[in-house]
Amino acid sequence: MTGFSIQPIGTLHTPWPTVAACPRNGRQPDPAPSCSAVVLPAFQDGLQSLEGFSHLILLYWLGQGQTSRLVFTPPFDSQLRGVFASRAPWRPNGIGLSVVAFDGFEGPDTLKVRYLDCMDGTPLLDIKPYLPTTDSEPDASMGWLGAHATRNRNTAG
Repeated sequence: MTGFSIQPIGTLHTPWPTVAACPRNGRQPDPAPSCSAVVLPAFQDGLQSLEGFSHLILLYWLGQGQTSRLVFTPPFDSQLRGVFASRAPWRPNGIGLSVVAFDGFEGPDTLKVRYLDCMDGTPLLDIKPYLPTTDSEPDASMGWLGAHATRNRNTAG
């Protein structure tokens, strides 16, 4: 297998200055603070036609000095778990993903978003529209994480 490179398309801005300060996932805290995704000039043409989408998928780089850990004990669980059975940030390839609410543009290069779970200054790798007809699996099972699930604000209970 040959190597490859990834080029950031922008930077994410959140209220969290360190990894330790970040929420466990983007659905905490509630209400979610306003965050932003600033897109570099070379990629701004790709923002055309984002108006009208309520949610986006943001992919970003979690490699801010973290060492990969394949097995760990989550802070809310007592068993060793594999990183691929978790949403933990210390991945072999530090790629993070968040489904965010898209609150529109703040200038030609800045997207206003909510429900990010990464630290301020995180490199943005890609933006995709969230499509509920394609990206939602309401009957999906959550394995061992089911007992620790964060409640979705949009469901009762």
